[in-house]
Amino acid sequence: MLEWQKTAKEHKKQYAQFLKRCDQRLVIRQLPQLHDETFAKIDCLQCGNCCKNHSPRFKIPDIKRIAKHLKMKEGHFIQTYLTLDEENDYVMQQQPCSFLGADNYCSIYEVRPGDCARYPYTDEDVLLKRPALTLANTEVCPAVFTIMEKLAMV
Repeated sequence: MLEWQKTAKEHKKQYAQFLKRCDQRLVIRQLPQLHDETFAKIDCLQCGNCCKNHSPRFKIPDIKRIAKHLKMKEGHFIQTYLTLDEENDYVMQQQPCSFLGADNYCSIYEVRPGDCARYPYTDEDVLLKRPALTLANTEVCPAVFTIMEKLAMV
């Protein structure tokens, strides 16, 4: 476990309290700048934790777009790569993601699922509206950890 992950685990209670009590409108206004500052210092290709530990939801438009890109029939794409989770969403059958290379590059990056394109949701209200997801992401994504440290630990 890396030092930032250990700290995230130790600060999880403070993060949760912050997410419950914060002025959401004020935080939402701060997020784009915090997101930009954080990603100016963090290179996702040095990490890849999201692709190693999570699966995005694959919506029907994602499935159609990716299957076409891979020159596969949609049903074959689903059968080969996806499974239904407990919420009836299509997710990857395995972790790490089948499309993640050893260099942390995504082989379908240009057609990746919408969840992947939006992850880690640090520039939008999902950070506040889905606190359980945000709390989990503090231990997976160094960017979420950094932003929550700046917001909650002042």
